[in-house]
Amino acid sequence: MKILGISAHYHDSAAALLIDGLPVAAVQEERMSRRKNDAAFPIGAIEWCLERGGIQPEDLDSVIFYERPALKFDRVLTSCLRSFPQSWRSFPRAMKNMLGEKLWVRGVIAAQLGIPRNRIGFTSHHLSHAAAAFLTAPCRRAAIFTADGVGEWATMTVGQGEKCDDGSTYVRLFRELRFPHSLGLFYSAFTAYLGFAVNEGEYKVMGLAAYGTPNRVDDVRRVILRTADGAIELDTDYFDFQSRVETSFSQAFTDLFGPPRAPHHPIDLSTAEGRRFADIAASAQRVLEEIMVDIARSLHRETGFDDLCLGGGVALNGVANARMLAESGFKRIFVPPAPGDAGCALGAALIADRIHFRQPHRAFPDHPFWGPQVDQAELARLAREDGLAVTEMTDQSMLDATADALWQGEIVGWMDGALEFGPRALGHRSIFAAPHDAEMRDRLNRDIKYREEFRPFAPVVLTEHGRRYFDLSPGADRLGRFMSGVFPVRPEWRDRLAAVTHVDGTARVQLLDPAMEPRLARLLELYGARSGLPVLLNTSFNLAGEPIVNSAAEGYSTFRRCGIDLLIAGTVAVRKRHGQGLSLQEAAA
Repeated sequence: MKILGISAHYHDSAAALLIDGLPVAAVQEERMSRRKNDAAFPIGAIEWCLERGGIQPEDLDSVIFYERPALKFDRVLTSCLRSFPQSWRSFPRAMKNMLGEKLWVRGVIAAQLGIPRNRIGFTSHHLSHAAAAFLTAPCRRAAIFTADGVGEWATMTVGQGEKCDDGSTYVRLFRELRFPHSLGLFYSAFTAYLGFAVNEGEYKVMGLAAYGTPNRVDDVRRVILRTADGAIELDTDYFDFQSRVETSFSQAFTDLFGPPRAPHHPIDLSTAEGRRFADIAASAQRVLEEIMVDIARSLHRETGFDDLCLGGGVALNGVANARMLAESGFKRIFVPPAPGDAGCALGAALIADRIHFRQPHRAFPDHPFWGPQVDQAELARLAREDGLAVTEMTDQSMLDATADALWQGEIVGWMDGALEFGPRALGHRSIFAAPHDAEMRDRLNRDIKYREEFRPFAPVVLTEHGRRYFDLSPGADRLGRFMSGVFPVRPEWRDRLAAVTHVDGTARVQLLDPAMEPRLARLLELYGARSGLPVLLNTSFNLAGEPIVNSAAEGYSTFRRCGIDLLIAGTVAVRKRHGQGLSLQEAAA
């Protein structure tokens, strides 16, 4: 069967194609349109998926949308009416949004793809998250925990799934928490309060939290309450996402925590005000972790399973994930490479295939590389047109030359194979650098990423070497596979891994299985032979405010606009400046 999954119209839309139960293609619309977190109908992603699969729209057996628009409209309308008259400002905008494309998705899909309406189906938002987490994980049965801002009504679910010996599959969600009570909206309110963009700046809150002291947890617990059944309840007096679109926190929230940070004001951690924001971030982060650990621990007691599959945008909080692994009782936690709404495109397609059409389960390839391939010939052509030095060499020579360049302190833009699906750069669209010196971190922030100084960079290390440098709990290999957990750097290595060690001594480490990415594994070994440390700094190949690069042309454009020294696509290398560091011509000789 040929099944297309679509997520759209909230944030980070995407498409994914399954053929005979296996993924053929999956990509976010932002990687095609070059608009960060593009929420539009993902026609670019759909067209590429169909092209990759070698099929036309009429060949599709089914198209599945990742949530139920009518149920979502019910929630939006009910919420506006309940909060009237406070919602009178937001009501027209909410209705305009819903009554545009969002409510008429079936018609939009039919019109855009030219397929019969009876081939278009829907599943629920959190079931899509659950499927993306469980049906892609290499485990037979597992507990399931999803949490995000909001889907239709649900904001959090718990349940379990099983892949049976006869090929049948089930995913059952036992309970759900409903809007407006939401872990995701709770954290987003603090994201907005701290002056960061909601649905984009949550990483920054987590990074800022490490600089603070959680001395406001009692205040945070006043806005998010625990219920007798172990769930949560927001005190809606402190939140305003039901009545105002500009902010998600209320005046009572400001009265409790003080004036919010203006987005354009830098955070100066040497000042009392800067430390106040860091302390609030640390307090919100601490409370989020405690709640997630409690819910996971309860779910472990209820199911008795060893494995937990975690989905939804909250699953991107690597600090909370690591605490759940250490404290909940689960032996392994599986977080897919795209746990947020983009991954729901894949989850919806899997629900249609395994549950609706009852196709037998097939083991899901355990990697994130489902996007367009990079064209190294395109990079060579573009660079030569601009008169830059282009070097082509054998694969081994290229890896040797790259390891030498990194050891000499150069920053490398690296494009290899198919684009990652999800927000993490896991070795196919990455910027690599030596991890040893804090000056490298500052140079990356200053000259390339153009972002806040308090944000950390991640390391990548082969799984077999990980425990030498990082204090990894049992089961960390799985959480680190897609860079989904934050773990301590061993104290004896922190000075030599200064560029990837956060202020609290931790790192969001990627533990690389050579079978998943053998070329990067060889580069790590070659770099380790030179430096004595088989660890590299790995950050996403993009500039602030832009999506991760997709094509060679986008990588080349980014390379020309920042301080990257060397750009590599496959076995083609381009230098911006001559006469620095390693001579690639010498390496190729």
